[in-house]
Amino acid sequence: MNLNHAVQAPALGKRLLRVAVVGSGPSGFYAAEALLNAPGLAVEVDMFDRLPTPYGLVRGGVAPDHQKIKSVILVYEKVAAKTGFRFFGNIHIGKDLSTEELSLHYDQVVFAVGNETDRRLGIPGEDLTGSRSATEFVGWYNGHPDHHHHQFDLSCDKVAVVGIGNVAMDVTRILAQDPDHLAKTDIADYALDALRKSRVREVFLLGRRGPAQAAFSPTEIKEIGELHSADLVVLPEEAALDDASASLTLEPNDKKNVGYVQERARLGEGTKNKKVRLRFCVSPVEIIGERGRVAAIKIEKNTLIKDDRGNIKAKGAGRFETLPVGMVLRSVGYHGIALPGVPFDAKSGHIPNENGRVIDAQTKKIVPGAYVVGWAKRGPSGLIGTNRADSVATVQAMLEDAVRPASGNAPKKSSQAVVDLLRTKNLRFVTFEDWKALDRLEIESGARKGKIRDKFTVVDEMLSALEAAKKGPAFSA
Repeated sequence: MNLNHAVQAPALGKRLLRVAVVGSGPSGFYAAEALLNAPGLAVEVDMFDRLPTPYGLVRGGVAPDHQKIKSVILVYEKVAAKTGFRFFGNIHIGKDLSTEELSLHYDQVVFAVGNETDRRLGIPGEDLTGSRSATEFVGWYNGHPDHHHHQFDLSCDKVAVVGIGNVAMDVTRILAQDPDHLAKTDIADYALDALRKSRVREVFLLGRRGPAQAAFSPTEIKEIGELHSADLVVLPEEAALDDASASLTLEPNDKKNVGYVQERARLGEGTKNKKVRLRFCVSPVEIIGERGRVAAIKIEKNTLIKDDRGNIKAKGAGRFETLPVGMVLRSVGYHGIALPGVPFDAKSGHIPNENGRVIDAQTKKIVPGAYVVGWAKRGPSGLIGTNRADSVATVQAMLEDAVRPASGNAPKKSSQAVVDLLRTKNLRFVTFEDWKALDRLEIESGARKGKIRDKFTVVDEMLSALEAAKKGPAFSA
């Protein structure tokens, strides 16, 4: 999609449109890009993030051995270089600044806050020591400031990962991967050290439906199958299509998934030291503990049935199996977190909206000047690139509303007033230039260690590094 022509700018006369974007992940940057590229539009975009570092899940969620995916930040850097763009990192909206304060300074506010927590299994034993979310594990090995302090006991020899989406594939691959393969990436040093000492030799990947319904991509499952350190093991009877699935017309990627797992099933156990055991049509029903820690996971075999709409559903068959494991990582989806002053649907986990326009959860009326993009808008679906068209659609609605008097009160403050407000509150904000300084320090430190990047993982250390860097060139990360 050519974003230069993706949105049509309204006739605002000489009035400048001022927009705040809350969140600096892909959806936030794509919204900023669409606004700044709209022909004939005079606009200022201020982007806020609670962390000093931008890019959201591209930095904190994409696996360290997927550096090609992270190259998308080059697009975001071009957006940040455009006239009219400013970045305010280390500013927590809802805590440092209220949404009411934002509405006084901006014509429109776009919420690009994603889904920052995970869904639960809702089964007995889920809170035992050793039962964790994949979200925490991903944040831990990626050096995310929210998760750097976590500890994962990798002294057990078996781990269960519940879910078979791409995030489940990532955590499984990291657990089964040879640590030497990760050493040159931007994985957190403490995580690499822990993985070098890991005793994990088997990872059970548990999917509630069959191979035709698998949420992983063909590329992701093939990466698991091609690990030099582990065999991908699939039971032939679970790789075979059930009657309900066999009656479906499969999408191309689903066909690839089915073909690949059936091929792997024919190869048997393999000869490598580690095993990734991909199980289909099973659901966890209980996590079993000993002395307060995970000792096993009880799973139920499922039967697949077709509902009235033709969708394949999993139904428990009453046959159970217990897998001895020392850790369980749940990867069954993400869930949003309510932001003070912003409507929130606790059940769906996202901000209620109509085509990107935020609506009041009770009255269903549109909240003037408030918009949402990305996972906070539609839930955790799609890949990074999916957010582009999604953000463009919301921006189109924003520009349609900008010419309507009812869209909200025009801000009475100048662009400098936001900076003055932050300084009045003694808030230390990080500019995009500051971030680029941190970026250089991380890359330079990584080069000394033979890594792509050596991440800062603590916010206070980031701020201290910036202060030290400003005092002289001799400082090193």
